[in-house]
Amino acid sequence: MTSAGIAASAGPLFALVMGLIGILLSLLAEYVIARTLPRLGGLPGARTRITTAAVTGALCAALALRLGSDWSLPAFLLLAVVGVQLARIDVAHHLLPNPLVLTLLVAGLALLVLGSSATAEWAELLRAGAGAAILFVIFLILALISPNGIGMGDVKLAAPVGLYLGYLGWSHLFYGGALGFVLGGILSVVLIRLKRANFRSEVAFGPSMLAAALGTVLLAS
Repeated sequence: MTSAGIAASAGPLFALVMGLIGILLSLLAEYVIARTLPRLGGLPGARTRITTAAVTGALCAALALRLGSDWSLPAFLLLAVVGVQLARIDVAHHLLPNPLVLTLLVAGLALLVLGSSATAEWAELLRAGAGAAILFVIFLILALISPNGIGMGDVKLAAPVGLYLGYLGWSHLFYGGALGFVLGGILSVVLIRLKRANFRSEVAFGPSMLAAALGTVLLAS
């Protein structure tokens, strides 16, 4: 992806359209998840659905403003839609379903391949593959060293997160990966102080990883 593509601004109308599409995709994703993963208990409550739809819509609008008409935009919209659903499920069930993580990885890679094919720029795609492998290996090592701190679901999620961050650049991969641990630590401290967790309880780490990735995409230059 070129710096011009990253800096492109598509305007408020385009962002609004992408935001509305994000809301619709969020509602559709929840319906598909409820049908294909019944063990999660069906559709979430109305308040949760409204919240996830609003967050997804806002992220899609922000990504449209950030990336403009760049060919990589569909892939990052997928990250927003599936990422919010994964965060919701991880918070509620302490689970990152393999089908969703695999969808984020495979479909995201396919969309990035299409974007690279359109622009004939392959360096970003190769870096994305390397980023996925690097972050996956790092999380796997951490999980083996400290299984109580990092779960295998987090290890699997590291691959698509590394894919997207690596596509943007090595600095994005480093800062996005590090920021996930910072946010996870802050969340743990907050929950402990609110007495909603203790030092031995499991705090969902997936939302921190995804928030760090999306925050890096939107804010890092």
